[in-house]
Formats: sequence, structure tokens, C-alpha cells
Amino acid sequence: MTDATIPADLWEAFEAYERAIVANDLDALDAFFAPGPGTLRGDPGGLLVGHDAISGFRSLRGGVPPREIADVHYRPLARGPRPDADDDAASIDGDVALLVSVSRFTGGGRGLQTQVWEHVDGRWVITAAHVTPRTPAFDRSIWRSVGDPFLQGAWEGPLAGLTVAVKDLFAIAGFRIGAGNPTYLEQARPEKVTAPAVADLLRAGASLRGIARTDEFAYSIAGDNVHYGTPPNGAVVGALPGGSSSGPAAAVALGHADVGLATDTAGSIRVPASYQGLWGLRTTHDLVPRQGMLPLAQSFDTIGWLTRDGDTLQRVADWCLSYDGSASTENVYGASGDDLPWRFLVPEEILDCVDPDTRAVFSRLLAALAASEDPPSLRAVDAVDVDATFTAFRTVQGAEAWRNDGEWLRAHPGAVGAAVAERFAAASRITAADEAAARRDLEPIAAHLADLVHDAVLIFPTVPGPAPLRTADVDAVRSATLRMTAPAAAAGLPAVSVPLLTVGAAPVGVCLVSRAGTDIALVRLARRLEALVARPARPPRPRTTES
Repeated sequence: MTDATIPADLWEAFEAYERAIVANDLDALDAFFAPGPGTLRGDPGGLLVGHDAISGFRSLRGGVPPREIADVHYRPLARGPRPDADDDAASIDGDVALLVSVSRFTGGGRGLQTQVWEHVDGRWVITAAHVTPRTPAFDRSIWRSVGDPFLQGAWEGPLAGLTVAVKDLFAIAGFRIGAGNPTYLEQARPEKVTAPAVADLLRAGASLRGIARTDEFAYSIAGDNVHYGTPPNGAVVGALPGGSSSGPAAAVALGHADVGLATDTAGSIRVPASYQGLWGLRTTHDLVPRQGMLPLAQSFDTIGWLTRDGDTLQRVADWCLSYDGSASTENVYGASGDDLPWRFLVPEEILDCVDPDTRAVFSRLLAALAASEDPPSLRAVDAVDVDATFTAFRTVQGAEAWRNDGEWLRAHPGAVGAAVAERFAAASRITAADEAAARRDLEPIAAHLADLVHDAVLIFPTVPGPAPLRTADVDAVRSATLRMTAPAAAAGLPAVSVPLLTVGAAPVGVCLVSRAGTDIALVRLARRLEALVARPARPPRPRTTES
């Protein structure tokens, strides 16, 4: 059914648009959306602003499933200048129309399109659109398996009521580990025992919401996956989610789960936390038992958690890192009952990796801390040679990754995406002498970092800047990011990313790194810092004058 009053040329344009979207004709679709920064497109994932952002999103989305238009409603609208339109666009004469159409999908379900069309230079173009897709069973880019709950935890406990997204690297009894690769998943055997890191959460009353996606074999920090798609970024529409804990991070950012159980080898908790405005804790190396977790590089692999707020992260850390909380008896946990010193060190070499806008915002944060009611000690330091650390770290990581997965990769050529395959190919060429030299290089680096944080805490932006768009060339960003995240990993130190910065409209985390074993105290310190930043600025003291 179609409203009979719709103008013929508008109806012709609408039908042509429908043909283009079903055929995924990107050039035609670009032409149908009005040029300029004022064009809008929204869906349940968020709002895209500007023709370029919309075009970039569409180039990665792919076509829509087969459908037909079941109903169209037309309403003429009064013309007014569009917000953010340039002078030429604001002065155009012509018609404006609202079209609301109902889609019926061949595979079942219905969708809704709401579009504002304007008659510009003799043709109809879309200046604003909102798409309501058919209700999905679940987002396959985020979840491998999901339930409500997927696995029930204890009915009582300190984490009762929380739901957990588990990265697809952990053993859950009766289920397979998929490692972000369908071939690996198909050949894996069901696990007989649940990993202690998962069991700890269940014993405390948390329930599993599901098994969440990871980059293939956790060998990436971008968050994309050629087999299952790229999970959405819950904070920045059209941006990369950050990896390799992309699935748990997206699940938490979008409110699908309260906690993401994840891993961090070279930044896989800290990067998605920063990109999506989350709290993310990389624990001290070997503090949390790694039994039942598929390794990437054992010298650096750690377990940690992603949450939307500091209180939830504190609850999880208090339980999982306490003597009563953990099922493991193999670790002597650090004395995190004592607070960390209110002293921060700013590593200048790491700041050199940060983009100018982010560095400016971070500098304003430091200035605000210095002028606050409870000012910490702040001092710039020479912390680490980021190039040397990155080179040695990458060598050891690659050597271990190839020992772990090389045999499987040789037996399954073409089973992984091109980017991951390239990393493994480089790893396969690392010699025993290369690895031994890199390990020697890391020893003084780790010792120097441990000495620095003996009585202070490092503070710096977690990553170079906001999450890159999914259409961006991320090679340079990846290199700079790893130079910032590798030092804590190389030294086995705990690190927490706290969403304290906003660059443009996007979040960027602030990373705090403390001495080994002080993980619980580090989260407390991060919450103290957040509370201080959230307070209004201290008013200037009134001047006194003599009469």
C-alpha cells in the first residue's frame, strides 16, 4: 500500500533508491544522500553525521537481505534551513518530504525506514534517515553463543545479578573454544573443565550471558574479524571496537552484559576499553590463573575484566583477586590492602606517541589535577625506550605465538584472514637467537619500569587517540598503540584504563600502571582519580585587602 498523494518524481526516486540498496550499489547510494556535513543517518547502533561518515559506514556494511516494500506513507514538510548546512544549501528553494516505509524481508521479519527527502537542483536527495532493522536473534559479530542466561551462576554471592560476556578463549565445560576462527571451532573438542577465571565469577553469583567474539587467535588490537564481522563500537558509530577482546567490550558497552572476561597480551583489554569508554583492568602477570585459557604468548598473556563503571570493576577485582575469591591455590596474591601513593609519573616517551589533540586534552587533565582540592604529585620521567621495547616485545610474542599455533596454521593454509596470516608469517621467521636476544633486551627494561613504579604510578593516555573509523588505514595507529601498551606487558605490571578523556566527541582512556600485585589498590586509585576529575574546579581564593 502506498499513499496516493506522493509526487511522481519522488516516488521514482524512492524506488530507484530501493533498487540501489538491495543491489548494494554504493555509487548510487552515495548520490542519493545529500552531500555535506549536515546529512544524518541513524539506526540502533547510533547516529552518523555527514555524507562522508555515512558513505564510509555503507562501504563496510554490505547489502541488505532481500525484501519488498509493504507500505509507504508520505507527508509534505515545511522548508527551513538545515542545521550545519552551508550558505548555498540553506538558500535552496524546493520541496521537502517525509517518507516512512515498512519493509517485509523474504527471510521473515519487518523493518522500518524513515527518510527526509529534499528536492535540490532538480532531483530528490535524502538529508536525514533512520533505519529500524528487523529484530535480530543476536548480533553474530558480538556473540558466538548467547542466552538469558547462557549459564546460571550461584544464586547468592557478592557478584549476584551481574552478567558476564566471556571471550572465546576460555574453557567452559561442555563447550568448545573457537578462538575467533570457524575452522578451529569446528575441529575443537568440547572442554571437560571450566577455566578457573570463569568458575570464580560463577561461584560469586555472576551469570554468563554468553561466549563473545575475539580477533583470530587474539593476534590483533583492531577488533575486526573477517569470518564473523566487526563488532560495533558502543561509543563511536562506525569506529573500530578495539581488539582482541572486541566481543566482550562491545557487549559491555552496548549493555548486553555487565562484565567482560577478557585477556590482554599487548593491550587487548586496554585498547577496547579506551575506544569504547569502558573501565579495563589488565592484571599482574600470573596473578590470575590461566589454566583453561587458549594462549597467545605465555610470557605476556594476562586475564582481566571490562566494565562500564569503576564500582563494578572494584567488585569483580575484590572477589577474583582475594584469597577467598579465587579457586586457584598456585598464586600468592599481592598485598593490595594498602593504598598506592598519590604520586604520578608522566612518561614523556609514551606521550610522544600520542596525537596532538589527545595530548592537549591530557595536558588539561594534568593541569586540572594540579589545581584540584587534593592535588597529587606529578613529575615527568624518562620511563622507557618505546621503540626498543616494542621491537623486543614483538619478537618474543611472535616466537611464542608461532610455537602455540604454527603447527595448526601450517595444517590449515588459508584458514585465517590476511592480516593475521601476515603476522603469523612474520612470527614463523623468528629464530631462536632472535628470541633469546629479545629476552635479554627486555630484562633491563622490565627492571627499570618496576623500579619507577615502586613508590609511584605511571599515568598517560591509554592509546594515541580516539578509535579509528573502520575505513581508516590502521597500520600507523597500530604501531603507535603497541608502543604505548607494550611496556606494561613487558614488565608484567598491572594497568587500568579509565574513561577520563573526551577528544572531539569520542572517549579516550587514561592508563595507570602500578607495581606488581597491587591490582586491587590500583582500581581504588583509579576511582579516586575519577572522583577528583568529576568534581567542579576549585574556586580561586578571595584576595584580602587592608582597609
